[in-house]
Amino acid sequence: MKVYTVVLLQLIIWSGYTFIEWLSKHDHPIYNVIMFLVFFYLAIIIGNYIMRSTKKTFIITLASLAIYASFHFTMSVIV
Repeated sequence: MKVYTVVLLQLIIWSGYTFIEWLSKHDHPIYNVIMFLVFFYLAIIIGNYIMRSTKKTFIITLASLAIYASFHFTMSVIV
């Protein structure tokens, strides 16, 4: 159940990142990279708080990022 909770929270975080990125579409690309790193760090911290395992948290974070990126890519191709 913890894994499911972490994945859902991280999908919310990635959605927030996409929304903020959309709001700042005219910013310099380096700022988007820095913003991604901040959101990635936030996802790791929240996941580690719930999971209490750094290795599992990192794997789950990469998995949730892959799920969200594939969904985001699929929707951008369709629309």
